[in-house]
Amino acid sequence: MKITDILSRELILPDLKGNTKPEVLYELAAALASKNGEIRLDDLTATLGERERLGSTAIGDGIAIPHGKLRGVQRIIGAFGRHRKGVDFDSLDGNPTHLYFVLVAPEDSASLHLKALARVSRLLKDASFRDKLLAASNEDDLFRLIKDEDSKY
Repeated sequence: MKITDILSRELILPDLKGNTKPEVLYELAAALASKNGEIRLDDLTATLGERERLGSTAIGDGIAIPHGKLRGVQRIIGAFGRHRKGVDFDSLDGNPTHLYFVLVAPEDSASLHLKALARVSRLLKDASFRDKLLAASNEDDLFRLIKDEDSKY
C-alpha cells in the first residue's frame, strides 16, 4: 500500500484555518466529502468526533492522524492538512499539532485500516521529513514530498 493510493493532490490542504480541534476536523472532513460523493459530511464529522472522544489521535511531534470507518466508503481514502500556527489537539506531548493526515476506511476493513495507519505513522516519524512538510510552499510541493518519502518504503 502506498500513500498515493490513499491521498490525491486535491486533498492536500496546505493552510488549515480552524483554530480548534472541531474546526480542523470539520475542515478536513469537508474536503474529503467534497471530493468523494459517497461521503456525507455530517456522517464523517460525527465519525471523526466519536473517535476523538475515545482518545486524541494527536500522537505528538506535531502530528495527528484522525481516522474512522464509514459505511458507503469503497476504499481507504485520506486527506492531508497543515496548520502553520498549530492547534491544541489534546496531543500526547501537550504541544500544538501542525500536520494532520485523515484516513477514512470502509466499515469492514480492519486489516487495511490498520496497515494504512501504520504506513502514515511510519512516514511522519522522521523529524527532517516533518520539517520539510512544514516548510513547503504549496500543495504541489507537499504532494511531491509525501510521494518521494513514501517511495522510500
